[in-house]
Amino acid sequence: KRLHHREASALCARSKGDLMEQMLIRWLDWPQAWAFAGVLVIAILGWIGFPVGFGAYGPGLGLACLVLALWLMGMAVWTMARAKTTVNPRGTPTALVTEGVFAISRNPIYLGDVLLLLAASFWWDAPLGLLLAAGFVWLANERFITGEEERLGEIFGDEAAHWFNRTPRWL
Repeated sequence: KRLHHREASALCARSKGDLMEQMLIRWLDWPQAWAFAGVLVIAILGWIGFPVGFGAYGPGLGLACLVLALWLMGMAVWTMARAKTTVNPRGTPTALVTEGVFAISRNPIYLGDVLLLLAASFWWDAPLGLLLAAGFVWLANERFITGEEERLGEIFGDEAAHWFNRTPRWL
């Protein structure tokens, strides 16, 4: 059956829409992109102001959270690179990394993202940012972590199950 011009145009438009959606997911739907967006929102909240804040403790707490976040994420990436496995949350892992910061938390990079959101909240004196940090925990669990853990279980079986049982997802 031949397609009429309108049908062909509609099919082409739908394909372009699907392609655009796939590109957005590939390039924008990363945990760090969500965390960066959260930091921007927190900066705006800080600029707007809030009657109650963190006072003189805010900058120190913010700096401490920032240093801890960068250390955690850096150590996690370094440990994964040493094991020659992917840091891509939708990628296929080639090794189960359970040592170093992965012995403390199954998700040290996501934990670092949360700490970055906390750092921004403290630094910009934006208590509502704490809600964004909590929202990021939910988002990371739903959009990324569940799928990652399913892949790890499929690939590494009992070894992954043992790690899941002995190491907390967050802390």
